[in-house]
Amino acid sequence: MAKRLANTTFLFFIFFLATRGQAVQKERFFQLSGIITDENNRALSNVGVISLRLKRGVLSENTGIYSITSTPGDTILFKALGFKKQMIVLPMSFEGKRYYADIVLSMDTIPIENVVVLPWKSYNEFIRDITSPNPVDPEIENMNKNIESVKSALANQADVRISPEAGYRYAMQQNFNMTATRNQYPSNNLLNPFAWAKFINGLKSGLLKNDKAEKPSRTKVKTKKKKKQ
Repeated sequence: MAKRLANTTFLFFIFFLATRGQAVQKERFFQLSGIITDENNRALSNVGVISLRLKRGVLSENTGIYSITSTPGDTILFKALGFKKQMIVLPMSFEGKRYYADIVLSMDTIPIENVVVLPWKSYNEFIRDITSPNPVDPEIENMNKNIESVKSALANQADVRISPEAGYRYAMQQNFNMTATRNQYPSNNLLNPFAWAKFINGLKSGLLKNDKAEKPSRTKVKTKKKKKQ
């Protein structure tokens, strides 16, 4: 009895190996390729091509060409953003090495409601930003102060009116001077040795001389001649 059971088990094992080997021999691979386009015959790039049986996938090229390894009876999934998914089933009776299938994907239009993008994440942030005072730019504040000081200074002078253009230029010049000498002492040419050297050289070269000025003529003094006795 034990010997018969052992023989039965051995025969079953041999049959299992033969069946598995036959199944492995029947599984064949071939190359699936083609071109993916839309309804207007335009090539589609970066389309996902997935083999559901082999659990592998590729992306189509810029020209729409794709190529993937597959087997007979495999299901191939094509999907891309903005297009409807499409699946094809390869024939079981195919025995070649290359299978060609061109795919045309249809547009997938999904109606959505209007979306308003706000800079606040929540209602509390909106209330906080609305109620909190807005910080003023220091440069703009300084410019406003300069303009007000110019207006007040000119208003104290008699018969002097300033145009908006002149006031703007003066305020911008003041702002430029403040920016150029920021964190520095105010410039004073009286304490500038280079300015003094330039002034002295100018004196030596006749800076204050005026060649066109007329020299004062000498006054003639008349003397009385003594009479000879």
